[in-house]
Amino acid sequence: MIKVISYSRYLLWPMVLLLSALAAGCGGGSEGQGPILGIGSNAGLAPTVTAVAPVNNATGVMLNDTIITAAFSEPLAPIMASGATFMVTCASPCVNPTGSVALDTTNSIATFTLTSGTTFAPLTLYTATVTGVRSLATGLAMASPYVWHFTTGVTLDTTRPRVTNTVPATTNPGPTTGVPTNMAITAVLSEEMALATINGTSFTLTGPGATAVAGTVSYAVGSRTATFTPATVLATGTTYTATIKGTGATPATDLAGNVLSGNQAPLPAASDYVWTFTTAASVLSANVSVLSTNPVAGVTGVCPNATINATFNVPSGLRIDPATVNSATFIVTGPALTPVTAASVVLDAATGQIATFTPLGALTPGVTYTATIIGGASGVKDLAIPANEIASNFIWSFTVGPTTGNCLQPVVLGSALSFGTFGGTAGMTNTGTQTVINGDIGTIATGTSSVAGFNDTAGDVYTETPANIGIVNGTIYTCTNSTTGPTSAGPNPVYCTDATQARLDAQTAYLALAAMPAGPDPGAGNLANLVLAPGVYTAASGSFMIQGGNLTLDAQGNANAVWVFQMATSLTVGGPGAAAPQSIILINGAQAKNVFWHVGSAATINAAGGGTMVGTIISQAGAAFSTVGNTTITTLNGRVLSLGASVTLVDTVINVPAP
Repeated sequence: MIKVISYSRYLLWPMVLLLSALAAGCGGGSEGQGPILGIGSNAGLAPTVTAVAPVNNATGVMLNDTIITAAFSEPLAPIMASGATFMVTCASPCVNPTGSVALDTTNSIATFTLTSGTTFAPLTLYTATVTGVRSLATGLAMASPYVWHFTTGVTLDTTRPRVTNTVPATTNPGPTTGVPTNMAITAVLSEEMALATINGTSFTLTGPGATAVAGTVSYAVGSRTATFTPATVLATGTTYTATIKGTGATPATDLAGNVLSGNQAPLPAASDYVWTFTTAASVLSANVSVLSTNPVAGVTGVCPNATINATFNVPSGLRIDPATVNSATFIVTGPALTPVTAASVVLDAATGQIATFTPLGALTPGVTYTATIIGGASGVKDLAIPANEIASNFIWSFTVGPTTGNCLQPVVLGSALSFGTFGGTAGMTNTGTQTVINGDIGTIATGTSSVAGFNDTAGDVYTETPANIGIVNGTIYTCTNSTTGPTSAGPNPVYCTDATQARLDAQTAYLALAAMPAGPDPGAGNLANLVLAPGVYTAASGSFMIQGGNLTLDAQGNANAVWVFQMATSLTVGGPGAAAPQSIILINGAQAKNVFWHVGSAATINAAGGGTMVGTIISQAGAAFSTVGNTTITTLNGRVLSLGASVTLVDTVINVPAP
């Protein structure tokens, strides 16, 4: 049979763990290994929050993402019966939303769901508060109310969620070979999913003859990872099929109810995501360890807004189990063991081997903090069956300094967050039949030809021909009529208002990038073949190019590292030569959502077609991807937002990063 479990199972209260570790002689304030904790009961446990959605201080939250989620370190007593509350409020004249509160099937993830038929107000700051929740096992209440904030944008979420990464990897036509028999199966989603829809019905594993494999299904809030853990090791030399449903009565959906876009039918249709693999030998049993940390042990001058990261060495070659990375296994304390409240403790989606502790508030300059990764049976483990553990606790310390210019934060995109491309005041044009925008597109241009070669999930079609079809897995926000569809009789005034707001927010972000203190130009204008650490980079001559090799961005284990590239004039990626596309490579936790390109004039991306561009490009005067006549797909993992001139795409796939 299939059981459904939450990602926060089998957890222990952080302070109990840490005090026990210190009592056992682990010590604090220096890097080292402590003995395995020997806590064998649940006595003395109280819940802590380990992840929330939307994340703390999120902006541009979709108006119909109406499920607010808080995940806890252990199962909770029924919320209403125990006197606990989960509220979402806003300041007057906004009216506080109404809704229902529920726990998932394991009582460890609480959701506040807006009343059916209602949405959030646009451009509004909301506050979510969880108070008085109690441990189901002990009855102990959480130490204090947990409060976080988020700000809405102006658009509705109409983008279908996608599977972006699987383990075992998805191959076409498949099956993927050489897969260990003793591992869990995982899938990373492009956005947060509705918990009730990730279960043993929507995520299945079958063997020969479509025989169901018994196992458990879990979903990790924050890491956006669904995991199927077989009840026993799989058979050797056998082909299995994993499926996440996008069809039928119980498909997987996002927080707005959009059904999964799988790999069994082209967009805009929903479909199942299916992949196959064939098993070989099992992975060996070997302890997981901490490979590196960011900040490193003993360092001073750490930014007050820093996140704390640990990169794991996993000899099995598997990912870390996201169910074991939480506020009970990754603990940060200040003086006198004062706990630092986490906004989230999550595993990175890209590698599955970097844990990030994001404090709910800024750290205090001059204070030394101690971070602890818990080992042993109650600590961090990999996805082997049975799981490999960290042998003992890993402890290190660092000291926070005053804020400096190196304390980079991602620029706030506001309501522009959901847009894969924005055509400023001039519009957008697509050529070819392979263009897909996984996100919204928009422009404030009003001409009838300002949007050409696109269709969206609402059924609007803008000047498509058999040779020029671009699929928008979202909504087209314009101030003009569509060729056919709901806005063909006249432009939707709300869409025009939303597009205008998105452009204003993009311009605000553009100015914020321009205002950042200038940085070095390490390649004299050409960033090819460089490996760059996080920071601000400024083109001395006014323009940047990536020609003659790829650019690598190294996060050095910090999954929240930020890069900003400033140029007064142009950005050119690709070349030299007509057949030399170039790419940007992300390593050691780097994320596309944290890369920004401030372009004073226009951007030209891989005119020859092909290659992978990364980050949010905000240009003053348009952008062009590939060139008419090329059929090799060019990929942008990010956004291209033009304030003025048009954006032109030729067989281009744009994947808007998850927040």
